[in-house]
Amino acid sequence: MADDWEQRLREHGFRITPQRQLVLEAVETLRHGTPEEILLEVQQTAAGVNLSTIYRTLEVLESVGLVTHAHIGHGAPTYHSVDEHVHIHLVCDRCGNVDSVPSAVADAFASDLRETYGFVTDIAHVSIHGRCSDCAQIVESAREVQEDE
Repeated sequence: MADDWEQRLREHGFRITPQRQLVLEAVETLRHGTPEEILLEVQQTAAGVNLSTIYRTLEVLESVGLVTHAHIGHGAPTYHSVDEHVHIHLVCDRCGNVDSVPSAVADAFASDLRETYGFVTDIAHVSIHGRCSDCAQIVESAREVQEDE
């Protein structure tokens, strides 16, 4: 990561700053993080960094292709590193966990959309809401208890 991110910033006329490095490291640590979550991660090292710095830095990092975002919920966008393979976000509406699955999982679906409706899907921005396996088990166990009563 070190040489690549520095080179990309320089190629686009941006300076290498500690804040940019901290934000990029936070994105990589979190794997998927909102600006607020990234701020909390960065503030563990640099308490003086504020949310506007996070937003400006994410904008720069996205403009040079180091991070990208997806709209996983109704709130702020969620950022992740570009070096990850294109993936679909699985969002648990119960616990808030976000998992990634390879975009190939949706190839048939995307192909059907294109053939039937002429719609070309941007898989990198797809998020599917539901329940993760742990939460699905908890809900199913609670249902079984209610049925037994």
